[in-house]
Amino acid sequence: MGNVLAFAAVAAVIVIVPGPDMALVLKNGVAHARRAAIATALGINAGLLTWAVAAALGIAAILRASATAFTVLKLAGAAYLVWLGMRALLDAWRGARDSAPNVPRRRTSPFRQGLLSNLFNPKVALVYTTLIPQFVDRGGSEIAQTFLVAGVFLAMGLVWLTSYALLVAQIGSLLRRSRVRRIVSAVAGALLTAVGIRVALEPR
Repeated sequence: MGNVLAFAAVAAVIVIVPGPDMALVLKNGVAHARRAAIATALGINAGLLTWAVAAALGIAAILRASATAFTVLKLAGAAYLVWLGMRALLDAWRGARDSAPNVPRRRTSPFRQGLLSNLFNPKVALVYTTLIPQFVDRGGSEIAQTFLVAGVFLAMGLVWLTSYALLVAQIGSLLRRSRVRRIVSAVAGALLTAVGIRVALEPR
């Protein structure tokens, strides 16, 4: 229990610090309302669940052992974040929804965006391959302990991001005003692009 509480304290900092996940929830919530914000948050947490299973089964350890695998994941994640960021910047520049509010636009599912953003995030991979094992006792059932600790991380992420999505939706009428929406989209797009570039350039 002591290990779980200690991990929860560390995880709380990781979860609440603003990053690409929060930027993506904000971008989709402002552009497409509450359902999209919540779907994005659920997609992100589906990614966390996938990482938890991978870590418990030992699959995620491949990233820790293989520099090549980690680099491939890092570059794929960076490219995806930059792509999302550039799309948000383009939407902010064009003001597409303002100029053609009744024209349906094809867009990637918010759930899928959240899922892929999380799965391609090397920082999340490091949490499961480096941080979580430090709170697992080698004397007991490592798989059960990994699931428990990862479950704490997943639950905290679910509560935080869902609450954040609801907050974005609550003030959505203000944020979706034409000028404000474009500013928020530009800021979120710039953040996603900057994080993507930083991820690509960071050493392992």
